[in-house]
Amino acid sequence: MNVRPVNGEDRDAWLRMRAALWPEESGEELADEIDHFLKHPTSSTLSAVFVSEHAEGQVTGFIELFLRNYAEGCVGVTPYIEAWFVEPAWRGRGVGKALMEAAESWSANHGFRELASDTELENEASQQAHRACGFDEVERIVIFRKAL
Repeated sequence: MNVRPVNGEDRDAWLRMRAALWPEESGEELADEIDHFLKHPTSSTLSAVFVSEHAEGQVTGFIELFLRNYAEGCVGVTPYIEAWFVEPAWRGRGVGKALMEAAESWSANHGFRELASDTELENEASQQAHRACGFDEVERIVIFRKAL
């Protein structure tokens, strides 16, 4: 397995995995975000994206980072894991950990001392994966919305 920065050849696999991660999102919007990042990585809302690939070149997962001005439990601008996905057939094989290690290395190499992430309250598998990668839980929140 190899983990490397995403490139244009990964577009379709990356889009397919993003759609699996966020099935309620518009495929067009997910594709637009990818296309913008690939064309203008320094002006994109995403700061870094890495993919994992099998020895035969099959993309098996991805991780996206964004620099946030605020992240719960952190000080100052912090790299934030906006997306972390491993194809179901590749879970439990160290792919997620390797992707997280790439995110950690990128963050440290850019002078950051913290990395933040979140997951849904009911997503126990993701919570366990975060803990296995050394994350500490810092807060639980309930988010409200009111239509006007």
